[in-house]
Amino acid sequence: MTQPRPSSIVDAGFYVDGHRIASPSTFDQSFRLLDEHDEGFVWIGLYRPTHAEMALLAEEFQLSPLLVEDTITAHQRPKFERYGDTLFLVLRAARYVDRTETVDFGEVHAIAGDRFVITVRHSETPDLTNVRRDLESLPDTLAIGPSVVLEQLLDQIVDDYQPVVLGIENDIDEIETQVFSGSARVSRRIYQLSREVMDLQRAVRPLKLILDGVRRDRVFLAAGEHRRQELRDIEDHAIHITEHVEVLREALKGALDLNISLQTQRQNEEARNMTSASLKQAEDSRRIAAWAGVLFVPSLVTGTYGMNFEHMPELDWPWGYAFALGLMLGSGVMMYLIFKSRKWL
Repeated sequence: MTQPRPSSIVDAGFYVDGHRIASPSTFDQSFRLLDEHDEGFVWIGLYRPTHAEMALLAEEFQLSPLLVEDTITAHQRPKFERYGDTLFLVLRAARYVDRTETVDFGEVHAIAGDRFVITVRHSETPDLTNVRRDLESLPDTLAIGPSVVLEQLLDQIVDDYQPVVLGIENDIDEIETQVFSGSARVSRRIYQLSREVMDLQRAVRPLKLILDGVRRDRVFLAAGEHRRQELRDIEDHAIHITEHVEVLREALKGALDLNISLQTQRQNEEARNMTSASLKQAEDSRRIAAWAGVLFVPSLVTGTYGMNFEHMPELDWPWGYAFALGLMLGSGVMMYLIFKSRKWL
């Protein structure tokens, strides 16, 4: 009975002398090809495999249970390990999305033995089609065996970091302009970019240790000087990316500090403006109150003598009218001088 195609198989190829001679669609076909061709190896690409599928591969290729568990479980840290005769590589991939100006992170696992390579993706990123196509166009290189797939995978992942770094760098340049323009959304954008840079930093920092481990592994020690030089070139590129990411993080920290400083300055200016407005309002209130005080006594005298009662003091006094006018004028002048001395007027 033919085994149904596992849903997790994205692509599979069987290679002899660097040439693809078959594209098995099931694990059984891959295992049978390995039995029929002693000189070939199989490369199986999987996308989110199940426990049952990994159990079949583990039984066939004698994989460590710890390795299988790590492969099934996503969110592993980037690392390179050896389990007996099997190499295990975990890498964090990144892709800059121009449309949304965001970074899409992914994870890829690679398991390599003498006659097999299993690549496992847990996200859409990275697309390993280019890696397979590039190697298949170089049969002399692919004929080296499964270890060259790991090397090419490392090279591709590291190369893919460069557009991401350039994209984030361009975003930071835009942020610096927005900071001085007083955009209200710039703080949120700085935080978003900071998270992306930190995630990228977590992806690239372990690369030097990973490449050191790969270069010192017995498979690559026996691979010849040319391949060791290629690994050193990948390591130099990874170091350059790591240093560039450090610069980006410092630039974002500087942009955040500058934005906080400018926001504080704007708040201080607003507080000063509000204080000036409050002082002016208080001064106007004092002026109004002072003039009200100046006019209060004359108004009181006028109101009192305007009640038209028959029996009031000084109604029959010849100088009563002059006295009332003098009282009103004198009280007004006195109140004016008092408020003037206290600088209310």
